[in-house]
Amino acid sequence: MTSLRQQMTDEMQLRGLSPRTQQSYLNAVRQLAEHYQKPPDQIDEEELRQYFLYLMNEKQLSSSSCRVAHYAIRFLYVHTLGQTWPADLVIRPQKESKLPDVLSVGEVQRILGCVYKPRFRICLSTIYACGLRLNEGVSLQIADIDGERMLLHVRQGKGAKDRYVPLPEATLEMLRSFWTLHRHPTLLFPGRPSEGEPYAAADTPMSSSGVQRAMRAAVKTSGIQKYATVHTLRHSYATHLLEAGVNLCLIQAYLGHSSPKTTARYTHVTRPAEMTASEAINRIVAGLI
Repeated sequence: MTSLRQQMTDEMQLRGLSPRTQQSYLNAVRQLAEHYQKPPDQIDEEELRQYFLYLMNEKQLSSSSCRVAHYAIRFLYVHTLGQTWPADLVIRPQKESKLPDVLSVGEVQRILGCVYKPRFRICLSTIYACGLRLNEGVSLQIADIDGERMLLHVRQGKGAKDRYVPLPEATLEMLRSFWTLHRHPTLLFPGRPSEGEPYAAADTPMSSSGVQRAMRAAVKTSGIQKYATVHTLRHSYATHLLEAGVNLCLIQAYLGHSSPKTTARYTHVTRPAEMTASEAINRIVAGLI
């Protein structure tokens, strides 16, 4: 599997797939091989068909997870093994339509107040204040801060796209103060250095998994019953901007969404929109009774 894995990795790199997509595809192919206990190139069409049914019916994976598995295995067979993909081997799992969980401003404050390690609290606060994805937050560099224009340069976000987002004054001051604690020459959130070395000597950013653990612990400590992850902070940022009257097109640009449809889903979870609809319904019903 090692040589096949390397061949697949080479093909994915040649086609410009992101590192996260590459890892997802490799994981999906590994799970296929483990399921049948044999190399993927020895698995036939009927076995593939049964495997996809297993993912949907027995494992009950989400539609997005099923699609990733399908894309990954198809990539292996078509681009790595050079085989023809069966025309009728197409999966179309029912697509879920879920609204994102959103925290109120007060709930965000409560959760961040329960993050006790400064480096995690400041990283999570920055993620919320600028609407960042987790990897975008931990990878921030000193050069990404434009203090004069009060902007944050988000480099190589999803889809390998750069964007600028507003940088609140309070966030800028918080980051400046935090930097004085480690004084790393390039990274805003340096990872753990080698034993005995200062944080300024770290050569990689802070671990994403460490930030996720800190968020989970803070949610539990806060007593908030909503299902909230690091990504929930980004959803909440978008919703709070919309509730404050910020134009949807601007929010789309700040989030780095390619399609306005992706951003538009936040219109379904804003309190002002719900209150306006409720008031209209009450007026209509009152006239009927």
